[in-house]
Amino acid sequence: MLNSKGFDLWADDYDKSVGLLEEENRYPFAGYKKILGDIYKIIMEKPDAVVLDIGFGTGTLTTKLYKNGCTIYGQDFSSRMIELAYEKMPGAHLYQGDFSKGLADELKQESFDFIIATYSIHHLADAQKVVLLKDLLAHLKDGGKILIGDVAFSNRKALDQCKKEYADEWDNDEIYCVADELRTEFPNLIFEKRTFCSGILILAGENFVL
Repeated sequence: MLNSKGFDLWADDYDKSVGLLEEENRYPFAGYKKILGDIYKIIMEKPDAVVLDIGFGTGTLTTKLYKNGCTIYGQDFSSRMIELAYEKMPGAHLYQGDFSKGLADELKQESFDFIIATYSIHHLADAQKVVLLKDLLAHLKDGGKILIGDVAFSNRKALDQCKKEYADEWDNDEIYCVADELRTEFPNLIFEKRTFCSGILILAGENFVL
């Protein structure tokens, strides 16, 4: 798995690397633009939303939200990613930190309408995902939602099929969400499949009507 220095080195070419695989509809970035677009549409239904982006990278999605009136908070462990994101969003609240260890201190007293994680949470082990998501749920405002766009599968069989098909390219250091398994901890989890290897997972806070 890339560490923070690895992501610093990859930062400048990240968007180009993603785009090539997305256009070819190949693992792991098939459906990448649609997923980001769908999450954007959900958030824009709420005027002046306060959004936390976990592992925001170069700020592809959050920049669009920022330019359309959202208040943006973010956490990423790459200083170069933060630098690139600040160039696009000078008024954002961006903090460096490893989210596998929880939220940065600066974010712990904040609450959000939406917490998003796009192509970032797969760096956590399944047990770490559960701990992080439970923590994030406590930081949602009434009616808020966690939106996860990533390589994800409805069940283990679908994951194994993709892994077999892309055996030569499969990244064994990344641990992808399996919706059926996450529901043992989060029974109300919604999974919206977008491609053979990706989708959006939705967790709602209190007082949210589905």
